[in-house]
Amino acid sequence: MSEKVHRADFAAPLHDRRRVLMPSRAREVPSASSIHRRHRFVQAMKFLLPLGAAGLLALLLLWPELEGRDGRLSFRRGPALVPEALQLVAPRFQGIDELGRPYTITARIGRQVGQEEVMLLDQPRADILLNDGAWVYIEANNGRYDKPAQHLDLDGDVRIFHDNGMLFRTEAAAVQIDQGSADGDRPTQAQGSFGTIESEGFQLRDRGAVMIFTGKAHAVLEGRQR
Repeated sequence: MSEKVHRADFAAPLHDRRRVLMPSRAREVPSASSIHRRHRFVQAMKFLLPLGAAGLLALLLLWPELEGRDGRLSFRRGPALVPEALQLVAPRFQGIDELGRPYTITARIGRQVGQEEVMLLDQPRADILLNDGAWVYIEANNGRYDKPAQHLDLDGDVRIFHDNGMLFRTEAAAVQIDQGSADGDRPTQAQGSFGTIESEGFQLRDRGAVMIFTGKAHAVLEGRQR
């Protein structure tokens, strides 16, 4: 008999079967007043939330004034990030002196410390051209080049070569590039076609045309035999 009832249920009209398959929990339809309250709540939040955020920001800005000068909020610009040293590989500096004569300064490595236009040079080399086409060549282990002043300080095995065959050797020298002069107060040895001179210091003027040996000096001059 149960089988007949089951078959009769599937054979029933569609609207009768829908009546049997009703959901187990009835859905509650919100009323018009409930929808209206939700709408007013959403509209109020859209206005109150930005207003509250603006009020909180204003409180943060004005709070130091309310607390007094000791609690004042201040914004300070931090120190600018400046590189400790700018390092250049094989730097090359070119210029002309007061008489328009060119010169070139090179090095293995150059380091610019801070924001000054001063370079610390490793194995500096200076090549200075003379008016008559001759040249003066200077080299050392270390150097300090002041570009605006055209001044070069040399230290460590300083050697000054002149095109005429003259050679100066000392441990420290100051070279004024634009004037073509050099000075040193360390023991100096000079040699050339004239012979050999040893002194406590030296002065070089007019790009090697004038040589002055300072302090105690000892010279061994070589003359031509007839």
